[in-house]
Amino acid sequence: MKPHIFGIRHLSPASAHHVLHYLNEIKPTAVLIEGPSDATHLIPEIVHPKTKPPIAIMAYTQEVPIQTILYPFAHYSAEYQAMKWAVEEGVHVEFMDLPTDVTIALDKEKPSATKREIKESVFDQVAILANEHDYESFWERSFEHAINSSQFVDSIHLLSTHLRELVGKEDSSFEQGITYIRESFMKKQINRVLKEGHSPERVVVVTGSFHVDALKEEYKEDSLPIPDTAKTNVTLMPYTNYRLSSHSGYGAGNEAPAYFHHMWTYMQENDRKKLPIYYLSSIANELRQGGTFRSAAEVIEGVRLAYALSSFRSEPYPTLKDLRDAATVTMGQGDFSVIAEACAKIEIGNMVGSLPDGVSQTSIQEDFSRQLKRLKLEKYRSTTAQVIELDIRENRRAKKRETAFLDLERSFFFHRLQLLNIGFAKPVVRAQDDATWAEKWEIKWTPTVEIELIEAILQGETIELATAFVFKERLKSCDGVAEAAEMVRLAYQCGMPQVLKEAHDVLQELATDTGNFVDTSQAISDIGYVIRYGDIRQADISPLYPIMTQLFLHATLLLVPSSACNNEFAHEMMGAIQSVHMIALEQFESVDDELWHQKLEEVAERDNLNPLLSGYACAILIERNWLTADWLSREVSRRLSPGIPVDLGTGWFEGLCMRNKYALLSRTFIWEEMDHYISSLDEDEFRRAIVFLRRAFMLFSTSDRSKIAEILGSLWGTDELQTAEHLASPLSEEEESMLDDLNDFDFGDF
Repeated sequence: MKPHIFGIRHLSPASAHHVLHYLNEIKPTAVLIEGPSDATHLIPEIVHPKTKPPIAIMAYTQEVPIQTILYPFAHYSAEYQAMKWAVEEGVHVEFMDLPTDVTIALDKEKPSATKREIKESVFDQVAILANEHDYESFWERSFEHAINSSQFVDSIHLLSTHLRELVGKEDSSFEQGITYIRESFMKKQINRVLKEGHSPERVVVVTGSFHVDALKEEYKEDSLPIPDTAKTNVTLMPYTNYRLSSHSGYGAGNEAPAYFHHMWTYMQENDRKKLPIYYLSSIANELRQGGTFRSAAEVIEGVRLAYALSSFRSEPYPTLKDLRDAATVTMGQGDFSVIAEACAKIEIGNMVGSLPDGVSQTSIQEDFSRQLKRLKLEKYRSTTAQVIELDIRENRRAKKRETAFLDLERSFFFHRLQLLNIGFAKPVVRAQDDATWAEKWEIKWTPTVEIELIEAILQGETIELATAFVFKERLKSCDGVAEAAEMVRLAYQCGMPQVLKEAHDVLQELATDTGNFVDTSQAISDIGYVIRYGDIRQADISPLYPIMTQLFLHATLLLVPSSACNNEFAHEMMGAIQSVHMIALEQFESVDDELWHQKLEEVAERDNLNPLLSGYACAILIERNWLTADWLSREVSRRLSPGIPVDLGTGWFEGLCMRNKYALLSRTFIWEEMDHYISSLDEDEFRRAIVFLRRAFMLFSTSDRSKIAEILGSLWGTDELQTAEHLASPLSEEEESMLDDLNDFDFGDF
């Protein structure tokens, strides 16, 4: 006598339905289920009354790099229903497949050709032989619609035999080896349970249909070639319908988790005829909500058409393919794209599983859940992206401190998750960027968040401890002021005062040795960010003022020598100059603004520095009204005088155009000098100048360019409006051709 082997398909409502009938008929004393044997202790928590599938067992290695493997369950998974039955009946239940450490070790050795790719071709062959559109339609019509349990068992065992024959011909030796190891281990577990005293006729084995024939064979003691393994832990995590679906890349998934969930529900109600009505009426409802009206008559016609399609194959119920085709005809007027979005919502759904408090999770997962509860963020634990706006100022109307600083604590939490690379919350750029008290975040939970939490466990038991560890490691490796200042800013955003102090000390030490203008400007920008927010984040920022003053002085003294650079680095320099200049404007009481003014003038006047930066410095001086009209007129005449090399003259003008364009438009003499300069160029020099000027004029808006055309019309003695209209007219073919030639211009000699 051998134990009862019940073959299933993962995520099959028919498998779950018939396995329950089978268990109630056999009344076993032991139930063995295909699943990681080292996760058996999680079974009571998997079937806990407050556990809401979909969920997954996640195994992960205890050392870096962390590797993970997932075993998902839906409410209609046969494994889940078998576990639930066994626990409710008080009979022995366990997982019998390879432990997770072995599975991960074998997965590491897997070659690039995957078993899934090979099996897909086999499944396609089965669908072709059955004259079905695809294997999913074959499975649903042949197995999901099977009413008799014994017929289902016989059919799935027959399918198993044929699949093993087909796969055996195409499977790689490596995959055959893994299958042999798994099946040998499962037979060993079955044999052990029998030796423990369970009668074979009272033992039920629930396994994937592919393994049925192998598990019926006699067990032979054999040493298995198990590779070296790394220690693993197992935990539970919520899962989503999308991740259950084959659309997410899950090899054992089905294409419509929500559809099959409803199929399971109607199976339990013993009323399968409701499913076509539910599906098509839901499609109509989704279309209506999207603004596309569909009538009840179209739903009725769709149901009739679906049954008509199934009758062609002498089947009592339509498949998902039949229902989708019927919906396309009756509600999409023959165009599937009309109903595609509605179908995705109805077929895949957005269901998210949940676990009750106290269920086995890692400490950092439990802390994550506690923080969501403490910060009133539980409703945001959804696969649908939601936006939350924070006001991190103290709420003075609140009576309790935790309420008064709720949004601030949320901000700390989100920033800590960001530092740990946990993608639960992402900042959204606000239109009102200057509001130091306002933040906007997009929040979305996915199973990937759980995996990222698991990866963070090696850094700390809680989110705060993991964050502190990351700061400690990054501060150790800091070798420049830019990195150290970034740590200051991040510690401030994460609400970690002790780390803020340590980062300040590291920055103070590195600040005495800085010699890079760009890095120093980045450091000033980060420190300026913290000072700009002030004490709104309940942190003492007073120690940062002296270090900002010191860094600003360093940057000011580095400006001139750093401006002797090539054009490629000049663009990076402009961003750095802007950062330092912003601090000069914001913190003029704390920094030496006068010295900064002097150095900008030196960069603007000197001829041996990059002309782009000289023009940019000149533009800043114009903005600050630090230049007299006479000085500016002389400088423009000098920079744009005949004889000045084209790349120097037009490069300087490009830098001048990088900032306040209205200041340029209001000074006609600048355009007059530019006109004289361009007129003095020969044909080759003019072509070179055009390359630079095109780039400069791209910075102006259409209305600004019209204003420039009017100024030039006035200088040329022509009608201003006609000149502007002419210059704004479409280019001729000859002009287009000439501009196209500039795209191939040789910059090698610049």
